[in-house]
Amino acid sequence: MSLAAKWFSLSRFWAVAVKEFIQMRRDRLTLGMMVGIPVMQLLLFGFAINSDPRHMSTAVLSGDDSVFSRAIVSAMRTSTFFDFCEEAQTRAEADRLLLRGQVQFILTIPERFGENLLRGQRPVLLLEADATDPAATNYAISAFGQIVNLALERELRPPLAHLKAKDGPVDIRVHAQYNPEGITQYNVVPGLMGVILTLTLIIITGLAITREQERGTMENLLSTPVRPLEVMLGKIIPYILVGYVQISLIVGVSRFVFNVPIQGNLAMVFAISILFIAANLSVGLTFSTIARNQLQAMQLSIFFFLPSMLLSGFMFPFRGMPQWAQAVGSILPLTHYLRFVRGVMLKGAGLDDSWVHVWPIGVFLVVVLTIGLIRYRNTLE
Repeated sequence: MSLAAKWFSLSRFWAVAVKEFIQMRRDRLTLGMMVGIPVMQLLLFGFAINSDPRHMSTAVLSGDDSVFSRAIVSAMRTSTFFDFCEEAQTRAEADRLLLRGQVQFILTIPERFGENLLRGQRPVLLLEADATDPAATNYAISAFGQIVNLALERELRPPLAHLKAKDGPVDIRVHAQYNPEGITQYNVVPGLMGVILTLTLIIITGLAITREQERGTMENLLSTPVRPLEVMLGKIIPYILVGYVQISLIVGVSRFVFNVPIQGNLAMVFAISILFIAANLSVGLTFSTIARNQLQAMQLSIFFFLPSMLLSGFMFPFRGMPQWAQAVGSILPLTHYLRFVRGVMLKGAGLDDSWVHVWPIGVFLVVVLTIGLIRYRNTLE
């Protein structure tokens, strides 16, 4: 044997490479993740993510039905920034829509708007924005004044041209509710509570049953009279406490380091968070019944976490995404938990106003827990 062959053999090298290709082909889940994760990222960033959100849900509270008010609404709709989906009848109803996050903007047109405009009195036109996520409203707010002035300019032709005041024919006012200064930390820091819980709890519990399998202790569980539900709950409970420790840390840092205002009831946040924690733990345990080893469990966790982070409204405005992406995001528990936490902490929302974001998390928990129990029974068999 030559000295070169002693240190490196092409045949030995090729044998090892072929062996790895065979192993890769047998591990179909890992191979699927290697292809699926980059494809998913390309699709999400290419089609779903939009940093210039359009078609923002808007409600109108109008006390006027003149040609001028109709022209303003039509121009706002044509601009593609605003989609009018609600027509509030009272001030309280409009405030409730904004508080619950059902709309992003409220346009208020006062009574006798057209009459006062014709008199040259510059009536007030009010646009209120849910500014808990400044990135979702900044573009529309910036364009609002120009949209209104252009709409009225087409209507104020001779002999009404004299009504075009130097500052515009109407007094345009914009109120950024809940975060008037547009501080990004107020939106990001509470959202991190859901993101961190999703990442850590799914990964930790995703390794639970696969660890039992790799260490050979699963046989011990199979030989005991412990039922599948008891095993799953027994593995979930300790991590619920871990989740509450994380919530406490994030709330403390939010308040005392970043000075995030806490307008609502923190006790309600802690009480409702158990649903979100349990939902994530159920996802992790379900993944652990699918995966054959801890590496696969980790890959599945990442595959779930990426769309959760990108489609939930944490990094990019939720309503700026296409309808199919919003439909996918609405299935994920993180989407609803972010709205719940931000609503309580930044808006002071109560349980009545937050329930619309709570029940989808409960439905997700029941569905995933049921799938996990079925998968675990199959594992036992």
